[in-house]
Amino acid sequence: MAELTYTKGIYTAIATVREVEGDQYQGVVSLARDDGDEQENTVYEVDSTSSTPEEALEEAKALAHRILGEIEL
Repeated sequence: MAELTYTKGIYTAIATVREVEGDQYQGVVSLARDDGDEQENTVYEVDSTSSTPEEALEEAKALAHRILGEIEL
């Protein structure tokens, strides 16, 4: 499945999709913070599931943008 990468400063968000419950899909965002010493990772899940992977990826993209938008550098 496709994945998209977004970067803001030392933060990188990767939006992906995973299959859940048979024919349902969920968007997932992995946020990595790399400040040089060690990398810190956090995984965020879209609250709802979608019927297509494309729709779930759109939800993950929106979540990634929202997460990165809230980060102050």
